[in-house]
Amino acid sequence: MTAPLHDARVATVRRVVLWVPDWPVVAAMAQVGLGADAPAAVLHGRGMLAVSAAARAAGVRRGMRKRLAQRACPEIAILSHDEGRDAREFEAVAAAAEQVVAGVEISRPGLLMIPSQGAARFHGSEEALAEALVTRVAEDAGCESAVGIADGLLAAVMAARANALIEPGQSHDFLAPLPVDTLVHAAMERTQRAEVEDLVSVLTRLGLTALGDFTALPTADVVARFGHVGAWAQRMARGEDVAPPVLRRAEGDIGVEYVFEDPAERVEQLALVASHVAEQLDAALLAAASRCSRVRIGARTVTGDELVRVWRTDVGARSGAFSKHMADRVRWQLDGWLSGTATGPQPAPLTALMLTAEDVVPLGSEQSFLWGGTSGADARAHRALERVQGLLGAEGVLAVAEQGGRTPRDRVHALAWGQEGEPPRRVSHPWPGRIPDPAPATVLPVPLEVHVLDAGGSPVRVDSRLAVSAPPTWVRLQADPRDRVARAAHRHPSSGHVGGDDGPVWTSPLPVEAWAGPWPIVERWWSGDASRRAFLQLAMRGEDGQAEAALLVALHEGRWMLEAVYD
Repeated sequence: MTAPLHDARVATVRRVVLWVPDWPVVAAMAQVGLGADAPAAVLHGRGMLAVSAAARAAGVRRGMRKRLAQRACPEIAILSHDEGRDAREFEAVAAAAEQVVAGVEISRPGLLMIPSQGAARFHGSEEALAEALVTRVAEDAGCESAVGIADGLLAAVMAARANALIEPGQSHDFLAPLPVDTLVHAAMERTQRAEVEDLVSVLTRLGLTALGDFTALPTADVVARFGHVGAWAQRMARGEDVAPPVLRRAEGDIGVEYVFEDPAERVEQLALVASHVAEQLDAALLAAASRCSRVRIGARTVTGDELVRVWRTDVGARSGAFSKHMADRVRWQLDGWLSGTATGPQPAPLTALMLTAEDVVPLGSEQSFLWGGTSGADARAHRALERVQGLLGAEGVLAVAEQGGRTPRDRVHALAWGQEGEPPRRVSHPWPGRIPDPAPATVLPVPLEVHVLDAGGSPVRVDSRLAVSAPPTWVRLQADPRDRVARAAHRHPSSGHVGGDDGPVWTSPLPVEAWAGPWPIVERWWSGDASRRAFLQLAMRGEDGQAEAALLVALHEGRWMLEAVYD
């Protein structure tokens, strides 16, 4: 879940932050056995996510493409990105820090923090505490770290990146000259980070380039313009807090395993096993007086492959609900693996099934949702979705998220409801030629042919130089009573039906109020499935003279297709 972004009044806490620079590449190098002085980088998407000190000295930088990085440093080791590995390897750093301080808060892999008052008094001073932490992490975890101490979350994080101790009451002055994109370092969750990046982009375009400029704005105006995210960001920039730190408890993952006597290759064999293993995990969590927010489903096959999928669960502690909830998910996941519908290795009989509870917390300590706790309506909606999934299977109920792409259809990423997964294309990557915002409200599952006509009734064409043969004046749609656009056409006084029984039914030409485009998109030009399309936005005029509906149409292989509808 995302950490709350609200303006709740919480006393500013003096914090100690321990930061391991370039943690993703440090963890990746440790996993493959590379020395700390080796040039290496972690590749995520098309650019380098983290770079080792040796690679940085050779000229490799974050965000650099793989080919450029190899040109700058031919001996560089390119390692893959793995968030699970980053979290697992960071446990050694957290355990080392706990030898110095009783409890720590892991904010994200590579960064942990604690309140400083009690720990500083125990060690004699803040300087002594910082030295003890750095020494212990170097000795036990084998990696270099930096410690910063300041008032407030953002100031403490930036102090750690500068390896500095900021005097009490000086956090605001320390932060004021820093750029506004510094706010991203206080966002600890992926979703929260995306919200803050959007805010930073707007502030930069408004000319507010320093945190001091942002904090000088009236709070009421910031809240009115940017909402809760703006209020949160302004308090961070002032060196304040919005939530107290949560001390880390040394709660490990809880797992159960079932080993098959004979390899299992039929879903029917696994239905009872899924229920049995889910009940075992539920009993283990209750025995530990704990709950979890994620469950990792794992399986081994006769070929030696390891299959892993993570599912988020927010069922809570309702009696029997967790085991029933997870039994369904385990059964659906196994069905996908055995049938080959899920991505991964070739289907093969299973020899073992493992369930592991992650993000384990004591009962009653579960994290709430972004804007508060769940309601009875939320719980009923979740149970209804679970029942539908029980009837239709995991892929019968989908949740969508935004991903990178050029067309509205490309930008939709669908996953089974309740399943976690990274979109295959990042929104932050450049997408030249993308259809401009705002995004349409409805994207058709299958594009429908439309007729885009000029004033004389001839089809509108777009040539190779993107010149439109004539302004779009009329549009004819395939009539579908279920379609909102078609209903709008039916209400128009000139609408009627043309066409025979064997072909599509068309509305009469409807007037175009305004249009924009064309936007050309050429994809995979080097391959046999190359696609060349030109997009137009068309606003239809209703009988009252107002815009009735707005359409996104594309010209492909000489035919206009209706791709999406705007509100």
